Amino acid sequence: MTHPKRRTLFALAGLLAFGVAASDALAQAWPAKPVTLVVGTPAGGAVDAYARTLAEQLGKQTGGTFLVENKPGANGNISAETVLLAPADGSTLWIGTQSMVTINPSAFAKMRWKPSDFKPIVKGVEAPLVLVTHPSVPARTLPELAAWAKANPQKAVYASFSPGTPSQFLGFQLNELLKLDMVHVPYKGSAPQVTALLGGQVPLGFTQIQTSIQHIKAGKLNAIAVTSAQRSRYLPQVPTLRELGYPALDTTIWFGLMAPAATPAPVLDAIAAAAVKAQADPGYRARLEQQGFDVPTESGAAFAASIAQESARWAKLVKATGFKADD
Repeated sequence: MTHPKRRTLFALAGLLAFGVAASDALAQAWPAKPVTLVVGTPAGGAVDAYARTLAEQLGKQTGGTFLVENKPGANGNISAETVLLAPADGSTLWIGTQSMVTINPSAFAKMRWKPSDFKPIVKGVEAPLVLVTHPSVPARTLPELAAWAKANPQKAVYASFSPGTPSQFLGFQLNELLKLDMVHVPYKGSAPQVTALLGGQVPLGFTQIQTSIQHIKAGKLNAIAVTSAQRSRYLPQVPTLRELGYPALDTTIWFGLMAPAATPAPVLDAIAAAAVKAQADPGYRARLEQQGFDVPTESGAAFAASIAQESARWAKLVKATGFKADD
């Protein structure tokens, strides 16, 4: 006859074994069904390009089906809410961006999600912004641009790729540092912003390098400066704002993969393993680099720590500008 305590121990051991087996099964099963990467910007922009490259790579690696769904609006908040309303089973993931993750929480008074709702998986790509002008602006350097803006206050307008993004706040800081009074005109995505710049509807703006570099090389836009601490390897002839005496404007934007925090740990581990493997693939990296991205190696806890640090920086700037986004 088996002793009652021994029966209890056997039962507990069985439950533990079942739990481990279930966890292993969850991890091995991902992706058991099609996975949707939700993007908070319109199709055709830099975030969309990254998401589609990632979806293709994850599909190759896992044999699963990965789709991209664009849910623009409210500077990414709609896309975040879309992901959180879906089952937290690894089948719906978010492509978060620097502005969505680190600026929105300070800019939106009634945001219906919070950063802790998501688990940072991997910082996928990183890049500086580029301050560009339309060729009709007779300026090729920052001092020349400042002089033109002061002499033409009625024309001195700068475009952002969305309100509440670094492209707006950098314009605000530039106004302050150069003692200008440029008016801000927001657009709904990097593609519409660059289209407006190409058409001369706005004379200048901080753009994402991925959507402007081809036009810079073709002479359709003039690059004044980049916002990284070092010169971009993609535009080595263009000075940094730090070189020009404005280190406070140092900024790189990033896009990364995020999962709902409520996702089971084994599935999160499987997603993270696949994403890290993708980052290390030479062919995948080369495809992103061809688009003008740098591919970092930051993931997991390190990625979460840098998000916290950046959030503190942008919170101060949002407060200083008095910016408040509409919900």
